Amino acid sequence: MTVIDLESYEDALATYDPVMGLEVHVELGTKTKMFCGCSTELGQDANSQTCPVCLGLPGALPVVNEIGVESAIKIGLALNCEIAEWCRFARKNYFYPDMPKNFQTSQYDEPIAYDGYLDVQLEDGEIFRVQIERAHMEEDTGKSTHVGGATGRIHGASHSLLDYNRAGIPLIEIVTKPIEGAGARAPEVARAYVAELRELIKALGVSEARMEMGQMRCDVNLSLRPNGTETFGTRSETKNVNSLRSVERAARFEIQRHAAVLNSGGTIVQETRHFHEEDGSTTAGRIKDNAEDYRYFPEPDLVPVAPAREWVEELRGALPELPRVRRARLKEEWGVSEHDMQSILNAGAVDLIVATTEAGAPSDQARKWWMGELARNANETGRGLDELPVTPAQVARVAELVAAGDLNDKLARQVLEGVLAGEGDPDTVVEKRGLKVVSDEGALSTAVDEAIAGNAAIADKIRGGKVAAAGALVGAVMKATRGQADAARVRELILQKLGVEG
Repeated sequence: MTVIDLESYEDALATYDPVMGLEVHVELGTKTKMFCGCSTELGQDANSQTCPVCLGLPGALPVVNEIGVESAIKIGLALNCEIAEWCRFARKNYFYPDMPKNFQTSQYDEPIAYDGYLDVQLEDGEIFRVQIERAHMEEDTGKSTHVGGATGRIHGASHSLLDYNRAGIPLIEIVTKPIEGAGARAPEVARAYVAELRELIKALGVSEARMEMGQMRCDVNLSLRPNGTETFGTRSETKNVNSLRSVERAARFEIQRHAAVLNSGGTIVQETRHFHEEDGSTTAGRIKDNAEDYRYFPEPDLVPVAPAREWVEELRGALPELPRVRRARLKEEWGVSEHDMQSILNAGAVDLIVATTEAGAPSDQARKWWMGELARNANETGRGLDELPVTPAQVARVAELVAAGDLNDKLARQVLEGVLAGEGDPDTVVEKRGLKVVSDEGALSTAVDEAIAGNAAIADKIRGGKVAAAGALVGAVMKATRGQADAARVRELILQKLGVEG
């Protein structure tokens, strides 16, 4: 296969207009599967959560999971969709080992939710509206593990193992209409859309939407057309992208790849592609099927779904505060700028800060620790903030100790370091490491006297009116007390003893 160099991103956008379509699969957090009573609990022995229905054995009849339908309606309503008065399931026929029935129970031309939109905010505050084509119910496939190959893919593997525990877990697939007009910001729009959708799904409580665990994954469809034209180009579909950063990288890479192929006189192949996290590239998968290739036909073993209008309106009235509305409220309550709020959102810190304030910390202190010391640790260790081994309640306790004068900021950072290292809760770390602020006036007075005596020249400068020089004596006291003195109180004592007003 001939390797084609990527076009530079700027040159690609100077010639072509990208058009995207994003398909996001959300694994619902139901206790049982979509069409049977098998558990959806993660981490169980392979094939231990299966039955004749999800294995597709002859004579087994499916039954629709009501909570799955309810979750689909909630998602549709939150996405400003119309909710179908009548819809039904279809059989999507294809043959692959991880699909035990040799068809997937899905929805085709009659989805439960359709014709909606989601407004997303870009980093500079611009609002971009993404139109939603449909949100439909379906079931997940099983899991294939290819053994013996170097890449973990089937090519080169000696054999494959199949686990059907995941087969039949309820999914909602959310499909956008073609996303046009984003231009050079198309990758950013893709990331912002998936991020906003993830926040919305979590707010609804229908899924944890943890992308790294496969609970939410995105297929990035992309095509290019010459600037100034209307006809869509041939699209590629990068499958199962499982992080926000990767969604953005996949869209950007495909823009550059498509442009390079087209500029060299080549033709884009309609195909699926695999995304490679290590370098942000994509490689060819299989030729992409069209809808007719799946031979959809109505599922004969399931009755149509006809949600009562009263039920739909009841669910609409019970929707929680949605993420954009909540962020606008919190921005006002916290008194932060649009830029700062966007930074908090990008860091995944909104819920953590809210939980910390609910545990008793002032919002400015909660923001300070999550966006400062803890964000630094997360960056250094390659983890998300919500993956750090520290709870909002523990951060609130650290803030409380600082407010009470038991810790200063330097000591508080050491306490958080100890909590992150698994040394216990904040009070335990303070006790074990002996980190409390020295508040004994006698001990402080002695330390100040020693600093003055050991730095006579500096003391004379202060007596002569150079009050700023007191910083050097404060530093000496802080060093002598291992940073455990109250710096403000130390300064007061120094000036008092030298007969100078601060």
